[in-house]
Amino acid sequence: MERILLAIGAAAGLGITYIDSRPGWDDTGISAGLILLTTGLLALAGHRRPWLLALVVGGWITVRGLLVAHDPAAGLALVLALVGAYAGRLCRAAMTGGGEHS
Repeated sequence: MERILLAIGAAAGLGITYIDSRPGWDDTGISAGLILLTTGLLALAGHRRPWLLALVVGGWITVRGLLVAHDPAAGLALVLALVGAYAGRLCRAAMTGGGEHS
C-alpha cells in the first residue's frame, strides 16, 4: 500500500511541477495548496513515513526551482510538503488512537 501511495505522490508532484513551470501559470498559491493537500491526504491514507512523502511530492518542484529557475524560494515547496505530510500523519494517529498495526 505504501508503494502505491508513493507512486501517486510522485505522479502528483510531477504534475504540479509541470503545471507550475508553464509560462502562463502565475498562481503560486494554488501550487502550494496542491502540495499541502496532496501530502496531507496521502499521509492520512496511511503512509507511515511523512518525510518520504514530502520528498516525492515536493522534491520535484524544489529541484526544478533550484536547478532550472535558480530560485532558492522553491525550497518552500519542500517545507509545505513536510507540513502537509506530518499534519496528515498526526490526523491519522488521532483517528486511530495513535497505534498502527497494519
